[in-house]
Amino acid sequence: MLDLILGPLSLSFMQRALMLGVFLGVLCAVVGSYMIVQRMGMLSHAISHSVMAGLPVAYVLGLALSFGALVSGVLSALVLYLIESKSRVKTDTAMALILTSFVAMGVTLVSVLPGANRLDLVHILFGDILGVTMEEVWWTLVVTVVGIILTRLFYKELLFYTFDPKGAQASGLPVRWYNAALIVAMTVTIVVCLPTIGALLVVALLVAPAATAYLLVKELHQMMWVGSIIGALSSVIGMYLSYYLDSPSGAAIVLVSFCFFCIAFIFSPSDGLLSNLWARSKRSPLADQTKFADQ
Repeated sequence: MLDLILGPLSLSFMQRALMLGVFLGVLCAVVGSYMIVQRMGMLSHAISHSVMAGLPVAYVLGLALSFGALVSGVLSALVLYLIESKSRVKTDTAMALILTSFVAMGVTLVSVLPGANRLDLVHILFGDILGVTMEEVWWTLVVTVVGIILTRLFYKELLFYTFDPKGAQASGLPVRWYNAALIVAMTVTIVVCLPTIGALLVVALLVAPAATAYLLVKELHQMMWVGSIIGALSSVIGMYLSYYLDSPSGAAIVLVSFCFFCIAFIFSPSDGLLSNLWARSKRSPLADQTKFADQ
C-alpha cells in the first residue's frame, strides 16, 4: 500500500503535477465559493470558452498566451455586461451568444492569422497537468496566495456585497468594482487552470468543490475551507488514478470532484438526500394535517 503512494512521488513530473493540483484546488474553491453564492457558474463557463479568442493573437504577437486569455476573458465579461444592461436580452441568452461567438472568433483567428495554426487547440481544451513546468507551479502558488490574502482583507465587504448587493450599494460600497473584481478573479483562475485541465473542464473544478462544501456547511468562510480541502483531495486522488489507470489527468480530477459532490448530495447531514427522506419518514401524519390546516 505504501509503495502505491510513494511510487509516483519518485517522478519529478508527478511531484510538480501534485503540487500544482493542490494549489489549484485551493484557488478554485475560494473563487468558486463566491460563484456558487452569486449564481455565476454559467458565467465562468462562458468566460472559460471565450479566452480562446485571445490565444491566437497573443501567439502571433509573441506575447504570453495567458495574457491573451486574460484580456479575452475580461473583454467577454464586459461585452456580456453591456448586452445585459443595455438591452432586453436575458443573461442566459447573452451568455450563449458570447460563448459561441468568442469560440468562433478563436477558431477563425487560428485559421486566418499567419502562424497561428501551430497553436495546439487540443492542449488548450483539455490541458496537460503532467507537462507543467516548475515556473508554472510557482506562478500558481503566487496567484493562490495573493487570492487568499485579498479575500482575507476584503472578506467583510465581499460578504456584505455577496448576500445583499442592494444593501451594500445603499451603504456606499463600490458594488460595480466588487463585481468587476470577482469577474477578474474568475478569469485569472480560469487562465491559471488552462495548462492543467483545459478550458472544457475548468468550470467543473471551479464549481464542484464549492458546491460540495455548500451542501455541508452554512457559513461562507467554512465553505471556502471545506471546498479547498475537497479541491486539493480531488486533485491528488485524481492524479493517482490517472497515473495507475493511464487515463487523462484533468478528466480524472473532475470525476473525483464530482464523486465528492455525489457523496455530499446523498449523505449531507442537513441537505442530503437520505437525511431529507429520514425527516419525511419521521414526520407524523397528524403533523402534516395540522400544518395543512394552518395554511
